[in-house]
Amino acid sequence: MSRQSAANDVSTPDRILDAAEREFAAVGYAPARLADISARAGIRRPSLLYHFASKELLYRAVVERAFDQLGAELLRFTTGEGEFEDQLAAVVRSFASFLESRPSLAPIIVRELIDDPDHDKDAIRRGGGTPGRTIMLERVVPLLSLVEDFIRERGQARVRLGLPIRAALVQVAGDLLLRSATGSLRIPLWGPGDHALDLANLLFLATPPVKAPQ
Repeated sequence: MSRQSAANDVSTPDRILDAAEREFAAVGYAPARLADISARAGIRRPSLLYHFASKELLYRAVVERAFDQLGAELLRFTTGEGEFEDQLAAVVRSFASFLESRPSLAPIIVRELIDDPDHDKDAIRRGGGTPGRTIMLERVVPLLSLVEDFIRERGQARVRLGLPIRAALVQVAGDLLLRSATGSLRIPLWGPGDHALDLANLLFLATPPVKAPQ
């Protein structure tokens, strides 16, 4: 095998994952077709199946890849040195930048959160009950715990007294997710600018930085 062929083989899984992420975001898990994902990736369906033997395995790989990358970023900011306020800001910016760089991801996550087959039979038809819900529990819950532990240990007296930290984390993350998933409705609903860090500071910090109202 030539060096060029080997390079193409290495890049093929990532091309498939990128294409699958866009397709799953556009139509959901159940309606997504491997033939359409193959077309997006610029390969034939048998080539896709060579790398990912089923749609379920492909979907799992898409979600796992995304949260592995996010986890590495969050771990870097929560274990480094520096002032707590700066680290908290880095965590918020990291998640916001992660979603901005992966615009197809937020709709997938939001769909997983709202399509619960245990409470909505139509969720199965829409694509709920996917392997993504299991992966969300496996990957998202530990990430929340990682950041929650960081805030408890490093924030101490700097965090607002009595704040339910985990619930506050979900509120900030959920706002960023929903904002990213709304696409063209983002500015009409949230207004111009990015206020995620300001909101996080007001929510978490006992003495948030003073900023002039806009």
